Amino acid sequence: MKNVLIIGCGLLGSSLLRRIHKKKLAKKIFVYEKSKKNISKIKRLKLPGILVRKLQDAVIQSDLIIFCIPMSEYKKVILKINNDLTSKKIITDIGSSKSKSSEIIKKNLKKQVFWTPSHPITGSEVSGPEHGREDLFENKWCILIKEKKTNLKHLKFLGSFWKKIGSKVVVMNSDKHDKIFSITSHLPHLIAYNLVKSAQDFEKKQKYDLIKYSAGGLRDFSRIAASNEIMWRDIFFDNKKNLIKAIDLFIKNLNAFKKDISIRNNKSLLKKLVQTKKVRAKIIKLKQDINKPDFGRN
Repeated sequence: MKNVLIIGCGLLGSSLLRRIHKKKLAKKIFVYEKSKKNISKIKRLKLPGILVRKLQDAVIQSDLIIFCIPMSEYKKVILKINNDLTSKKIITDIGSSKSKSSEIIKKNLKKQVFWTPSHPITGSEVSGPEHGREDLFENKWCILIKEKKTNLKHLKFLGSFWKKIGSKVVVMNSDKHDKIFSITSHLPHLIAYNLVKSAQDFEKKQKYDLIKYSAGGLRDFSRIAASNEIMWRDIFFDNKKNLIKAIDLFIKNLNAFKKDISIRNNKSLLKKLVQTKKVRAKIIKLKQDINKPDFGRN
């Protein structure tokens, strides 16, 4: 591969930039960033890569183009670069929801140009190029999306690319992807936002200094709730169909817990609590987490 273009240089974009540079996966790495604040940070950090002002010029010179921007900006960027795209250019992203965003892309992408989505399962509650890490993708899952009209050569190339980055690659369609991550990622983030809001509302209503006494549970949820609000707004809207179903399931189970507690149903409540512990054990066994994570406390 000769040249790569990274569109958007926040946490994930800057981490990719660092990794591609370290692994020497491209001759040239172009970086397009519209935020003046992030541009200043990139320059101050002396990150590798070539900062470009004109997006179209970098598109013409690039073999691989990676969208590392909020999904609400995809359409605008595609329309901006459409005339300079060819069938040989590999175009992908790092977005957390696929069906709706891919539909928008394909609707606006010119004919004979292919969109091959990626989703590296990694990230942090902090954002910006100053928080990027070269090892952010190491041993993390990366989902590649395969549909009926997927360009198989591009899919194969991206599989190899993400493996060189350090990720574990799996392929699935966008429908399956969005259903899975509505439960494993999108709902947990929504719950975190709602829990922190509930704490704020409780504190305001009771006039207690509640946040000061945050225990481990609230503290850990607050870390998730500190995630980038634009990114998560886009994810919630993009995957709303599956997320609403996940919310309904959550409410159903929450009501079941509420009922057990209200009538002191010891047997039913303990059964639920024991069952959920098994999931945690499975996550550790699958090496999706360590036995004693610090959750950013150190």
